[in-house]
Amino acid sequence: MSLDRIRLEKKRIIGTNQTLKAVQQSAVKEVFVAKDAEARVIGPVLHYAEQNGIPVTWVETMKMLGKACGIEVGAATAAILE
Repeated sequence: MSLDRIRLEKKRIIGTNQTLKAVQQSAVKEVFVAKDAEARVIGPVLHYAEQNGIPVTWVETMKMLGKACGIEVGAATAAILE
């Protein structure tokens, strides 16, 4: 399952601001994006991920992504670092 990769990874970041900064610096192997996140929030992350050739994995809900990352709240985006 795709969430196992983010769940087991030690070098990861959680949250849109941190993910966006890392994607802009091409310091990311893979980005995880929640389908139910607002488009205006995830749009810049998706733009830079596509521009930098970083694969994007879609997750059904923010709650599922947050839980996979080990936090109690939902997460719009997360990423595995290089």
